[in-house]
Amino acid sequence: MSHQASYPPNAARLGLLAACGAGFLWGTGALIVNVLIARHGFTPENISLWRFLVGAIALMAVFARRNLWAAVRPRLGLVLVAGTCMAMYVLCWFLGIERIGASIPTLIALCLPPVLVTLWALMKGRERLDVSLVLALVAALGGTVLLVLRHGGAAGGSGAMVAGVAFSVASAVLYAGFTLVSGRLSHDLGAGQAAACLTLVAAVVMGLTGFFRPLVWPADVPPQAWFLYLGVVTAALALLAFSWGAARLSPTALTVATLVEPLTAVVLAALLLGESLAPLQWLGGALLIGSIWALGKRCASAHG
Repeated sequence: MSHQASYPPNAARLGLLAACGAGFLWGTGALIVNVLIARHGFTPENISLWRFLVGAIALMAVFARRNLWAAVRPRLGLVLVAGTCMAMYVLCWFLGIERIGASIPTLIALCLPPVLVTLWALMKGRERLDVSLVLALVAALGGTVLLVLRHGGAAGGSGAMVAGVAFSVASAVLYAGFTLVSGRLSHDLGAGQAAACLTLVAAVVMGLTGFFRPLVWPADVPPQAWFLYLGVVTAALALLAFSWGAARLSPTALTVATLVEPLTAVVLAALLLGESLAPLQWLGGALLIGSIWALGKRCASAHG
């Protein structure tokens, strides 16, 4: 990718660390979203709006500058599309969590994008098709199938499961598209400015959902504290780290790094919410994680 050319080799390692940090922070957010939906009755649209709004205020307060509009204007279309994709992939992820809990939607929404990005690279001639790549893709897809099955498939046909998986896959597709353009925006505008603009667009997009479902302000202290955490930590700080890493990594490496998010979400959900995966789902998760590790190693060798 051309936006990586001006950075020294060590910058890729730092970018990988930043992207992993963003994934970890997003993974903690999955747990909080589950709590807000299950225990406080907030809708995914509501959570998305306040998360992005708080994050946009924090980022604009730090990174807004006088010439920001002049820098954004030539790229306004791309900023609007990327910000909309960001809003919708988060919303679809939250809708999946609303229906089937935090673990499976987070694994699907974060583990499928590296596969999708690799397929995009193949179609564009930027990746070479060989046996190792085919095995990685087969393992990823097979792992996904096992992951969405529940205890022998008994509940796999339920409406909630089907809808939850569908929203999670939609989130993965939108996230893959977002990663393909985020690096260019971060390079052109700067990580902080890009994160601020994208979060502001996402907040506006989510605000429009108020025409379809009522938006509610948190009524007591605990939900307000969670919204503050989601906005400042999982939106502002995490997206800043993600944008910084995006300018220094290929889209495949970027999506691989954020695998930290589903791992974080699954561990926290098991420890704190009592969620569990069936043996076949653990096998599917292992296949998916192994395939993405292989894709990440392949990408590192290609750019080494």
